[in-house]
Parts: sequence; C-alpha cells; structure tokens
Amino acid sequence: MARTASDRDASRDYRQLLQLFRFALPYRWHIAGATFALLIAAGTTLALGAGLRLLIDQGFGAGDSALLDRAVLTLFGVSVLLAFGTFARFYLVSWVGERVVADIRKAVFDHIIGLSPGFFEITRTGEVVSRLTTDTTLLQVVVGSSVSIALRNTLLIIGGMVMLFVTSPKLTLLVLAVVPLVVAPIVIFGRKVRRLSRESQDRVADVSAEASEALYGIRTVQAFAHEPHDRRRFAERTEEAFRTALTRIRWRALLTGIVILLVFGSISVVLWVGGADVVAGRISAGQLSAFVFYAVVLAGALGAVSEVIGDLQRAAGAMERIGELLATKPVVLAPRQPKPLPRPPRGAVGFERVTFRYPSRPTIAALDDFTLDVRPGERVAIVGPSGAGKTTVMQLLLRFYDPDAGTIRFDGIDIRDLDPAQLRGAIGVVPQDPTVFAASARDNIRYARPDAGDDEVRAAAKAAHALDFLDRLPQGLDTFLGERGVRLSGGQRQRIAIARAILRDPALLLLDEATSALDAESERIVQAALDEVMKERTTLVIAHRLATILKADRIVVLDKGRIDAIGTHAELMRAGGLYAHLAALQFDQPQLPAAAEA
Repeated sequence: MARTASDRDASRDYRQLLQLFRFALPYRWHIAGATFALLIAAGTTLALGAGLRLLIDQGFGAGDSALLDRAVLTLFGVSVLLAFGTFARFYLVSWVGERVVADIRKAVFDHIIGLSPGFFEITRTGEVVSRLTTDTTLLQVVVGSSVSIALRNTLLIIGGMVMLFVTSPKLTLLVLAVVPLVVAPIVIFGRKVRRLSRESQDRVADVSAEASEALYGIRTVQAFAHEPHDRRRFAERTEEAFRTALTRIRWRALLTGIVILLVFGSISVVLWVGGADVVAGRISAGQLSAFVFYAVVLAGALGAVSEVIGDLQRAAGAMERIGELLATKPVVLAPRQPKPLPRPPRGAVGFERVTFRYPSRPTIAALDDFTLDVRPGERVAIVGPSGAGKTTVMQLLLRFYDPDAGTIRFDGIDIRDLDPAQLRGAIGVVPQDPTVFAASARDNIRYARPDAGDDEVRAAAKAAHALDFLDRLPQGLDTFLGERGVRLSGGQRQRIAIARAILRDPALLLLDEATSALDAESERIVQAALDEVMKERTTLVIAHRLATILKADRIVVLDKGRIDAIGTHAELMRAGGLYAHLAALQFDQPQLPAAAEA
C-alpha cells in the first residue's frame, strides 16, 4: 500500500523546491502580478495601523468631525486597497499553483508511461501513482498557497517589527522580552501535537486500508462467511483511530488554552505598561492602539510562518521524489534516426545468439544463446516448462527490454534501429490475461487503432466471434464493461483482445497462452477466433493446449532459456525427450507411439 501524505518523508533541503522554477517560468507574468499584489496586501496591512492611530488621535482625540471624516475615509480607502490586493494575490497565486501542478502531473505521466517494464519490476506501481497524485498535491499546496503565505507574512514580520520600534521602542523591547516565554510552550507542545496528528492520520489510513481490502475482495469475504471477523477488525481499527484522535484533541486543546493564556497575558502586561505611558502623556492613545495592532499582526504572521514551514518541508521531500522519478532514464530508447519498416511489413523475425537477464534477476539468464528464424507467414509454437523463457521471447520482440547480447531482427532490421512505436505498430498481442479497460466494448476494441470507424470495430468483433455476446449486452458495443472487465467472463475478455488484434491487422501476431485458462466451450470459440486472426500472418504462439500445437508449422522446445529441440509435433514425439514429457503432463496427452502420431 502506498504511503499517505501524512507519513511522506519531509526534507529540510529547501533547494529541492528550486526545481519548481522550470515549471513556473512560463507563467512569469502571472507570478509578477501576484508579487505586486502581495506587496500591496502586505503594505496596506501595515498601513492600517497608521490609519488606526490617525483615526484615534485626530478623529476621536481632537473632537474634530472633519478630521474624523478624513481619517475614516483614509482607513476605508486603505481597506479597499487591501481587499483588492488580497483578491489579486489569492487568485493569481492559486492559478499559478493549479497550472504548475497540472504541468508537473502531465510531465510525470508523460515520462513514466515511456519507461520500460524493467522499471516497474523494481518499483511499486502504487508508489509511482502516489508520486503522481499525493506528492503533486503537496506541491500544489505550496505553490498555490504556502509560498505566498510565507512571503506575505515574512514581509509583515519585517514591516511589523520596524513599525513597532517606530511606534514605541520601550514597548517593543518589552514584547521581545516576553516572546520566549510564549514561544517555548508552543514549540514544546506543538511537536507533541504534530506527532499525534501524524499518528491520527496513520490510523485513519489503516481504517481506509482495512475497508478497501475487504470491499475489493467482497466475494471472497462472503464466500468464506468472513463478515463477522472483518466487522470486528474494522471496528478495532476505527476505535484505534478514535483513541488516537482523542489524545490529539486533548493535547491540542491544552496547547490552545496555554497559548491563549500566554498571549492575552502578555497583551495585558503590554497594555498595562502602555496605558500607564498614555496616562503619563509619554505616548498617545493612537500610538498605543497602533502598537497593539502591529503586535497582533506580528504574532499572527509568526504563527502563519511556523505553520507553513511543515508544508514547505513536506513539499521539498515530494519534489525530491518527483525529481528522482523524472531523472530516471528509459532503458529502451528510440534511435535518433530510425530506419523505416518495409510497407507493408512482412513479419519476418530473427533471433541471433540472444542472451538476456531481467533487471530483477541479474544472475539468471532468461534466454541463453537463443537463435531462431521465423519466416513471413509461418506459425511457430513455443513450449517448455515454467520459467523456460517463453514469454521472454515475446517481451524482447516487443522491445520492452534490450538483450544483453545478440541481435533481434524484424524484417531483416535490427529492432534497436527501429522506432519502438513503429515496431509495436506492426505487432498484435493476445495475452493470457488480457486487459479490459473501464470503458465501453467499442472503445476497448478500438484501443488497438483509435482512428478506426464503427464499421471496422464491428467487423473485428464479428471476426473474433465476439458479436454473439456483445449484441446481447444492454447497449450492445456501447455497454460499459466495468473495472477490469468484471462484467465479462474469461472467454469473453479473450475475444475482446482478439478483436483488438484483428482490428490492428498486424504483420506479426503474438499469442501468449491465450486459451490456457478457459473451459472447453470457451476454448473452442476462442480457438476459432484465433484461427481467423492467424490466417496469412506470422504467428508466435506460447501454448499449453494440443489444439494450437498441432496446427503449428514448427514447435520450439525451450528449457532454461535454451532451445532443446525444434520440429513438428510428430517429429518431436518420435524423438521423445522433454517435448514428449510435456505432451504427457501439460497437454494432457499420453506419450503415443510415433506411428499413431504420424
């Protein structure tokens, strides 16, 4: 399970956030406008203190109604300017934040979707998705809010301190003297509250994970009558979350009470000393009011900055992780000047002394000195025990990986000299467990060729023997098939995959155990559809069923990444050895005498 936002590693290396500049740079004019609005908002906030002093001293104190009117109008004008600056700052900063994060998400997705499958062997998909969603959301908070808040309040802190000294140096020194007494408990208790907040969010994540796991496997839960046990576990997780939240609330309430006591106690002391100075005539009532206003602004700004520091640290960690992801280089790269495939492609395949090891298993050769030539239009079956390297042959042909040694050719061209997209465009794949997307049947078939017309999609479905069940669906080909095609049976999903392959009209067809998990009736229908799509095209078949093997022009027997034997079914049965053994075990056939097989 991917980690939640609460337990993502934070980073104190704020330099990581500098990577945001390359995404923000295209919107420099929006940023300039937001900065100008930020200066107006901070400046007018500080000017309110001077307006308050003017209102009290010249309006109330002087008893002159004209002066009072001017003071009120001045204060109102400053307020209008503050409102405009705040609106412009909030809108522009939020716009930049949303725009930058949208660009980051697109950049991350564009990058990771081009990474080879080897990357996902050693990286959890959930972690990648978390970087794409949770980490970018943290960045959105920073770009669209926290940075602006930090800058605005930093200006208010600097400006507030200056105005405090200008208004009353004596009271300012008194405030600075009591600040440590107020800050120390906030820091001590604040750490405890933050730790409890993280724990509380973790417990909520546990509740979510418990519910997700049970609901995802709801059929298994109910089949085993496991509901009482799952209810009890969910209740336990919920109670744990409640107890942790209660502890957090208790400490937060205590912190709030202590802060209120200390802050208002300090204000009382300042007002007592300042009031004495007003009575003695050392400062005016307006000066004291302005001083209290600036002190409140300063305290609020300090609190706001302390709040966003955590956001900045988490965002720095998020940007570091996103930067690492963007820095990951694809292992399989398109050549700068790819060679063109023949038009139309013929589908000839050649493996020349190919050796390959998966990145996750670098000490074990999946293919070892593998050599094989497949002629255009030939139907070749690949058989062998589990782990022999059968699927690896197809993975390398699709150039999901490059071999460690040797050469793979398609129509006589080294596939490393071809654009991977063009190579894969000439290949159709029907996997053992086909992917059905959460879309309509029509869109799932059209996935093979997005520009195909409705008539072409329907023709492909008919050739795949899929129309018989698709037309019975509520909306026909426009019926939503559910997440991962849950509304279809295994055989129906296979026929959707076959329809894709037919619509693609590939020069080379790869069938990866396409009927191994089907019942006899589904296998018969799917096999008929496969016979249709295999006509007059090069086909490589990984198979465990005899029906597919018997129709192959040649059978390649693999064992531990090396070719054990090549021949027809009859030839290999006469030779005995590994193939005859597999025929007895995997093909559910007795080792018949050679004469019976001839």
